[in-house]
Amino acid sequence: MTEHEAQPTAERDRAHEEAGQDQPHTAAGEQPAPQEDGAQVSTDGTPAAAAEAAIPELVIISGMSGAGRSTAAKCLEDLGWFVVDNLPPALIPTMVELGARSQGNVARIAVVVDVRGRRFFDNLRESLADLDTRGVTRRIVFLESSDDALVRRFESVRRPHPLQGDGRIVDGIAAERHLLRELRGDADLVIDTSSLNVHELRAKMDAQFAGEEEPELRATVMSFGFKYGLPVDADLVADMRFLPNPHWVPELRPYTGLNEEVAAYVFNQPGAKEFLDRYAELLRLIAAGYRREGKRYVTIAIGCTGGKHRSVAMSEKLAARLAAEGVETVIVHRDMGRE
Repeated sequence: MTEHEAQPTAERDRAHEEAGQDQPHTAAGEQPAPQEDGAQVSTDGTPAAAAEAAIPELVIISGMSGAGRSTAAKCLEDLGWFVVDNLPPALIPTMVELGARSQGNVARIAVVVDVRGRRFFDNLRESLADLDTRGVTRRIVFLESSDDALVRRFESVRRPHPLQGDGRIVDGIAAERHLLRELRGDADLVIDTSSLNVHELRAKMDAQFAGEEEPELRATVMSFGFKYGLPVDADLVADMRFLPNPHWVPELRPYTGLNEEVAAYVFNQPGAKEFLDRYAELLRLIAAGYRREGKRYVTIAIGCTGGKHRSVAMSEKLAARLAAEGVETVIVHRDMGRE
């Protein structure tokens, strides 16, 4: 028995009353009232906002200029990461804090740090130590390449190395290696891109960060009218002008391919259903190849004369097929209503 428990009941009651004079009284089962500054308090005494905040996962991408940092960042962006390019290292903890306040909307952050921000580079180690004290799960991805490969890449794009100054490309590469040597030693993942192409680098990033799920493919199915021109952003184009045009059916002319009667007319024509089945099968083959090659977005354009009847009806059916197979699909009717 403690000394406090040994106190007489009346004395303990008086002590409790004195200690609780400044505290609001709550009945059993009631939630504590908000504090004067408006902050809510959770049951364990911590601010509710802090209790709900989830610290986002963090990846820092760095390495040699020309080694593929931008490709690695784009890969993570396609995998759903929030990517910030060339963020000063001193602002990394602030970015993580903002992500924690997003109520789970920003759960994974990737930051590209390179010698373009060399004035701030000395702050990186301090920022990393700050993240460690906050318990942030962070990984450093370092991309490197041989001097020969880097020289070829800079010469092919006819751009100087960021650190070469008045010297040669090799001078800039040597200065950058010296600057980054400690960071490379701290890296969790080092990828040598000397003999890798863009697709192979993306495959390596996918293997590390995509998890067990296959990278997602997103498709835009766009109907259009040939008389208004081909969509400039189309990856694949299919022509529905081999089907009879509902425009020449007076009772169907005012409507679009979204109308049930128009869609029924289109798909009752010879070859319409067969085209849908075989084109959907072809897209499954193409989609698998796109995923292997690291392509995450595809625009499928379906055209007819005016973009009002046949292309609209076929686009709707095709998009439904893709969505049923797990492809994130958006439908755009570019020219519908334009006539």
